[in-house]
Amino acid sequence: MARHGGLSAGVELSRSQVEHLIDEWIFSERDRAILKRRLLDGLTYDQLAEEFDLSVRQVKNIVYKKGDSLYNHIA
Repeated sequence: MARHGGLSAGVELSRSQVEHLIDEWIFSERDRAILKRRLLDGLTYDQLAEEFDLSVRQVKNIVYKKGDSLYNHIA
């Protein structure tokens, strides 16, 4: 998996493994949905901001912070 918000290119995970990690380690329903839409569906930050009624900056912060949290559980 390519680096997206904290997940490293050195870690190869299937779509289902990434989805499972998100479900297991990200506790906010909104943050889980944002990460799935970004990491699994490939939406841009602009698209996510519009979909979730957030600023692009807020979306980027969520993706990077929660992505780093996920990476810490797989590293």
